[in-house]
Amino acid sequence: MKNILNLVIGFGFLAVACTDGYIDDIQLVEPGQDAEAPVVTINSPIEGTLIRVVEDVTAVNINFEVTDDIEIESIVVALNGEEIERFDDFMDYRRGLKQFQFDQVTNGEHILTVTATDASGKSTSESVTFEKIEPYRPEYENELFYVSFDGDYVELVAIQSPEVVGSPGFADGVLGRAYAGANNAYLKYEAEDLQNEEFSALFWYKVNASPDRAGLLVMGPPDPDNPNAMNNRTKGFRLFREAAGSMQRVKLNVGNGDGENWFDGGAAADLDPSENEWAHIAFTISGTRCAVYIDGEVVSEGDFPGIDWEGCDVLSVGSGAPRFAEWGHLSTSSLIDELRIFDKSLTQEEIRSIMDAELN
Repeated sequence: MKNILNLVIGFGFLAVACTDGYIDDIQLVEPGQDAEAPVVTINSPIEGTLIRVVEDVTAVNINFEVTDDIEIESIVVALNGEEIERFDDFMDYRRGLKQFQFDQVTNGEHILTVTATDASGKSTSESVTFEKIEPYRPEYENELFYVSFDGDYVELVAIQSPEVVGSPGFADGVLGRAYAGANNAYLKYEAEDLQNEEFSALFWYKVNASPDRAGLLVMGPPDPDNPNAMNNRTKGFRLFREAAGSMQRVKLNVGNGDGENWFDGGAAADLDPSENEWAHIAFTISGTRCAVYIDGEVVSEGDFPGIDWEGCDVLSVGSGAPRFAEWGHLSTSSLIDELRIFDKSLTQEEIRSIMDAELN
């Protein structure tokens, strides 16, 4: 009985010791000791975020943290000055880590503000500005792919971000900014939706003769027999340039499944690098004919039995890599702007109309 009594007394002493600070040093906060205002950190969205989706109304993920030296009383989240969420209960009264989704973000610029108030009435507000970009509406019939290169590489019809290989950049373009090629750099887009019986691509190009050859646009199949320097030309297409004396000659190669077809306009397809001027390049593919245009003029055309797209699931922009590499038509150091792809074979009049619209 004595041992049991001693054990009870011991536990009682331990409990008192806990409340006296010997194990857990909990201090009583007197009025006036709350000296610091809350600290607010907004993790998402970050300042300057651009949201690109095909919908006119979308959602944004909101994530933030609030800390206080004593106790958080409330957190209010506002979008453009209107409250969209409020928090008053906190498991950890000194730290609030919150995240939620707001699904009514419309086109335009928005200001997200998080305001935290502590138990003594001190408040802190932090804000970030982000923008939902208005969806791109195709400007032309049958247009299914468009990259403006105005500060990013996003394809705007389907909203697709490419795999960026190397370190390409941007420069002044025909309209806004343009793609600026760099050594071992190119863009790689998913291309299954581009595989149609008819196909047209057009873009602006300011040629730099160094390197002396380069890929421009390539949709080719894998080459299992030559995986480190692919060059299977029986399917898809390869648009590229290479030196012709002091000039750079644009050429198109298209695979029909059984073999390849060349569209080489000779001197008519030459670009002069010394002029440092923009040229408009276009090519069309149908089930019976292919044509290459420079500045709206036909430089090469001929009969064609129809393209074979098997395995052509990647579009390379700014290089022949990875699927047209054996002959050294790799990255271009030139400029590319206003890249558009259509699921029809455009007429010369249609190509000229688009070209003129982009110049005016």
